[in-house]
Amino acid sequence: MASAAKIEFDDYIVRDISQADYGRMEIEIAETEMPGLMALRAEYGASQPLKGARITGSLH
Repeated sequence: MASAAKIEFDDYIVRDISQADYGRMEIEIAETEMPGLMALRAEYGASQPLKGARITGSLH
């Protein structure tokens, strides 16, 4: 199994800025439909205890 190359970002590149409004709308929907996630954001957002960690998951 090949290992993934480490990618370091010095700057951010937006692939398609025309999708920004749609993305913002999706975030707003998630904020209203995922109260557990928003509670975690409120509690830990400022301290960012997982900053730099690569985490994947799914909340349903």
